Amino acid sequence: MAYDLEEQEQLATLKATWKQYGNLITWVLIIALAAYAGWMQWNNYQTNQAGQASQLYEELQKSVTAKDVAKIQRAVGDLKEKFPATSYASMAALVSAKTSFDANDLKSAKSQLQWVIDSGKGDEYKALAKIRLAGILLDEKLFDEALKQLSGEFPPELQADVADRKGDIFVAQAKLDDARKSYQVALDKATEKNSVKQLIQIKLDAIGGSVESVSK
Repeated sequence: MAYDLEEQEQLATLKATWKQYGNLITWVLIIALAAYAGWMQWNNYQTNQAGQASQLYEELQKSVTAKDVAKIQRAVGDLKEKFPATSYASMAALVSAKTSFDANDLKSAKSQLQWVIDSGKGDEYKALAKIRLAGILLDEKLFDEALKQLSGEFPPELQADVADRKGDIFVAQAKLDDARKSYQVALDKATEKNSVKQLIQIKLDAIGGSVESVSK
């Protein structure tokens, strides 16, 4: 097939360009394809991990319903060991902490909650673990440690719960002014749908109402 002069010049330019940059272009393509393949493989791995973790979490829920402590502990251990990067591991540890607390095994409950705080995934799960751990520390009269768990930033939807728990701690310390302030903050931050809003109001009224009402 014959080429006209313009086409021959274009071919010559292409050959010269490929000769100069061909290896570089090839490597760029190889790297790009490898990165894409790696990304696809990682996504598939993540999906597979989440699927397996979901099945194991379902088994955990069945064990909770059956009150089979041994199976609960085994399922939680497997989720934390094999699928720590999934939210199911954090949820499982929270469930296990609740089960241990109900069984009056506070040491185990605290251990599970601490794992979520230190190694769990998801800010909301970590925040829940801190609030629940503060509650256990309150029961143990470790007030300073309980308040320490409630320091720092929390998701907006949990700030009312944090303030409510702080109020409980201050009441236990007989710091009623601080308790009133905390309960008032809890009321201000609680939405109308918050099921504990009425309880917060009852607790606030029980210690004399808001700071403003006491000063009048």
